[in-house]
Amino acid sequence: MKRVYIVHGWGGSPSEPHISWIQKRAEEKGFSAVALEMPNSENPVIEKWVDALKSGVKNPDQNTYFIGHSIGGQAIMRYLMTLPEEIKVGGVIFLAGWFVLENLEDEKAEQIAKPWVETPINFESLRRRTGHYVAILSDNDPWVSLATNKELFEKNLSAQIIVEHNRGHYTEDDGVTEVLVVIEELVKISAAS
Repeated sequence: MKRVYIVHGWGGSPSEPHISWIQKRAEEKGFSAVALEMPNSENPVIEKWVDALKSGVKNPDQNTYFIGHSIGGQAIMRYLMTLPEEIKVGGVIFLAGWFVLENLEDEKAEQIAKPWVETPINFESLRRRTGHYVAILSDNDPWVSLATNKELFEKNLSAQIIVEHNRGHYTEDDGVTEVLVVIEELVKISAAS
């Protein structure tokens, strides 16, 4: 059976409307879908989030897919780097994913983000994990610069880029409770892998 693991973002949870909607729609499409609860969501730490993925993801293989919202995508990349070299996965979808952040509200937010932004990612290792990376970005995300992050996803992961209009950071505060494009892309990459 095809499985998908959904990782919420900074300050988020599995019960957020867009996360629970993605989980439900993925199940309707025949996936076993798990929305993981990440530790201390208000103060995300790389090692703790990677450990949560290590304990939550069972037997990753080519029938395993990942969807990460915002920092959840960062956690997925860093988790994939820890897997034994021979393990390949079906694909990864980044929703409002990023390598560079802007307009952080205060010094505390900048300190939380700093290790995520500055700790290197082994893109060569990630490219060997799967050939299916999709980055879904909004043209008015207040924290994720479209031009910079689009270019980095293309350069670093040869990711397919989808740009949507006026979806903010894909949160309930932005009026986003459904993200149909995520399900459409999940179905496409699972058919291709």
